[in-house]
Amino acid sequence: MAEQKKDRLHIRLHVYDEEIEVVIDRDDEEFYRAAAKLITERYNAYSGYYTGRKSDHTIALMTLVDIALMFQKERSHNDTSPYDNVLAKLTAEIEEALAEGK
Repeated sequence: MAEQKKDRLHIRLHVYDEEIEVVIDRDDEEFYRAAAKLITERYNAYSGYYTGRKSDHTIALMTLVDIALMFQKERSHNDTSPYDNVLAKLTAEIEEALAEGK
């Protein structure tokens, strides 16, 4: 139990105009800080363009959609199912050929 607490870290993240306190896995600190920076950068971009024309809530949602879109695009690049299907088909053909050769 004491080891688990050593692996946890209490940090403060600056996200746009707020400080957020979170308890995280020590190994994830870099990712949390990068995520806070990305959110702040994207929110600032939308805020700079839409302040006075859209509500803060709408700007926040636009920021979320923008980041979710980045995530979805990256996730689609990492989809291995087409390769898995080809490998399964090739494996089946190899096994079939080996079985015929016996």
